[in-house]
Amino acid sequence: MAKTLFHNKIVVISMGIILLVTLMAVFAPFLTPYDVERQDLLSRLQMPGAGHLLGTDELGRDVFLRMLYGTRFSLIIAIIPTALAVFVGMLLGIISAYYGKAADLIIMWFADVTLAFPGMLLAMAIMYTFGGSFSSVLISIVIMEWGSIARIVRSVTLSIIENEYIQASRTMGVRKNVIIIKHIIPNLVPTLIVLFTLNIPSSILSESALSFLGIGIQPPDVSLGLMVNQSKGLLFQMPWLALSPAGMIMILVLTFNFFGDALRDILDPKTNY
Repeated sequence: MAKTLFHNKIVVISMGIILLVTLMAVFAPFLTPYDVERQDLLSRLQMPGAGHLLGTDELGRDVFLRMLYGTRFSLIIAIIPTALAVFVGMLLGIISAYYGKAADLIIMWFADVTLAFPGMLLAMAIMYTFGGSFSSVLISIVIMEWGSIARIVRSVTLSIIENEYIQASRTMGVRKNVIIIKHIIPNLVPTLIVLFTLNIPSSILSESALSFLGIGIQPPDVSLGLMVNQSKGLLFQMPWLALSPAGMIMILVLTFNFFGDALRDILDPKTNY
């Protein structure tokens, strides 16, 4: 599998970009001599140049450094809530497929209710209820994504259960939890990896949209969506203030999308998600 991954040019390029952006985000404090929160009104709204690679914002803060900090937050949002949504979706999807009609009916009913609401509207309702914070964004993304993941896991689990070795294990009286841990989950791993990778872009976009609307991450925290929101009034006078974080969002989303699509083709080429 490793050879196949590294022979795929899209995977290699995507992994290279993700690694580069991640390293820049992690080591952001060492890449510029500025403080992400320090204001310098004498240096406000400077043009991009040697001193400030992407210029300064309306409070004199270095845009390049703030963009890297915003990227760091986007990557955290990409990984933690998506991983939680995949875990919840996997757990409920397996229970729905394996534990009978009552569990299936209840879990899929909740999944359908969640999917019936427009995702962003549901997230906005959660943010207005709990306020703009990391935990609120995390909860909203998990609630938005778990339903579709659970449905896919349920479908794949139903096909796994039909295998002869599963039927033989059940006939021999092997406990359900043992079958799930030893047989079902290992067969779900490729699907879960693909689901995790393909849901990362939607997590990034959801957080960016919420922050852009002013109900996501709040100052003094830094978010790419929040940076675009704060710069939209200067879009025609100083477009790089908004286009820099917007461009980083585009790079992250496209890169993870390409990586997820290529990974899906390698791990499970016969499945369309």
